[in-house]
Amino acid sequence: MNFFMSGLPLGKKRISFAAVCWFLLAIIAAVIQVSKRDGLGINNYLIFKGVFWHAYHSLDLYAAYPAEYGDINHYGPFFSVIIAPFAVLPDKIGCFLWCMANAAFLYYAVRRLPVSYRNKNIILLIGAVEMMTSIHNVQFNPMITAWILFSYILVYEEKDFWAALFIAAGILTKLYGIVGLAFFFFSNRKTVFLLSLVFWLGAFFCLPMVFSSASFIIRSYKDWYHALSDKNQLNADSPMQGMTVMRIIKKILRVYIADLYVLSAAALFYLLPLLRFRQLREIKFQLSYLAMLLIGTVIFSSSAESATFVIAMTGVGIWYITQDKNIWVHLLLAFAILFTSLSTTDLFPGHIKVEYVRPYALKAVPCLLVWICLGYHLITKNFALRPANT
Repeated sequence: MNFFMSGLPLGKKRISFAAVCWFLLAIIAAVIQVSKRDGLGINNYLIFKGVFWHAYHSLDLYAAYPAEYGDINHYGPFFSVIIAPFAVLPDKIGCFLWCMANAAFLYYAVRRLPVSYRNKNIILLIGAVEMMTSIHNVQFNPMITAWILFSYILVYEEKDFWAALFIAAGILTKLYGIVGLAFFFFSNRKTVFLLSLVFWLGAFFCLPMVFSSASFIIRSYKDWYHALSDKNQLNADSPMQGMTVMRIIKKILRVYIADLYVLSAAALFYLLPLLRFRQLREIKFQLSYLAMLLIGTVIFSSSAESATFVIAMTGVGIWYITQDKNIWVHLLLAFAILFTSLSTTDLFPGHIKVEYVRPYALKAVPCLLVWICLGYHLITKNFALRPANT
């Protein structure tokens, strides 16, 4: 373990094994995808690139363009601004840099967490496989994870103006960023937090109008709402998506409960810890709540797919470093690594993935168990009596 934490020599300095592993996996995944013929490995990037160019030419952002790529876009109009620096480059170069930017943003966000150097490395190592899976799919999820982390980190550092930037960006891009609103309860500058959020939402709403038109962007936000509604219906029956608690209940427990009731119960579980006002200033309480938010963002989302779980496994990593270690904590982490991180990789036989992992949402089961543990601890433990050093 000391070898993994101490790092590898690089001249007069040392670079952590976690950093080497992290970026090596990202590079391997990105090179594999851009090397595939006929653009088959970068289809998602072509969708992302299309958001910018279609916005630039005022073309429907949510229509199908089979001559350009498969599937359709489900990101908000503001995403056209995020992808713009990459979209103007040749496809393979733009795609590779996009993948590396995602890996780098998440790496830097973990490095900024208010925890020890050792624990930062542990979080990176726990999330590395899921990061690679997301890069293999040329997805945006590592950056979304980073934005959620930054929204907490900057509130913790009392830089609420900049924290609001990441929350607004997340809301107007993929909606997942909305969970950052919970950090309002940790803020010492709540008025600044709210006013900054209004400012950034307005600024980012209008920003795509710089290279498009106001009427087109306003219409596109309305179209986005309808596109997400349609996608939500499709995800319910898709074995590749909807890896959620709702599917676990229906497929494994064989109990039918309307999704609204499940989500309402989860919302209550999130609310109860926030009523423990004396605990809100404790860093381990905040980190545990952050972990719970990251996991819940995935396992209660109808859009949850394999490449989304980099968000959840980052939460699992944060959960792990805040725990008093015992055999059950280690076993639950091993269970998460096995069934969440590895179950959809080539290390698992194909028929197990097709017949069990995907239909029964087994990838989400360990995350659900960690989420429940976090909720229970947040409701019952006195974090003020626990050492603050993480």
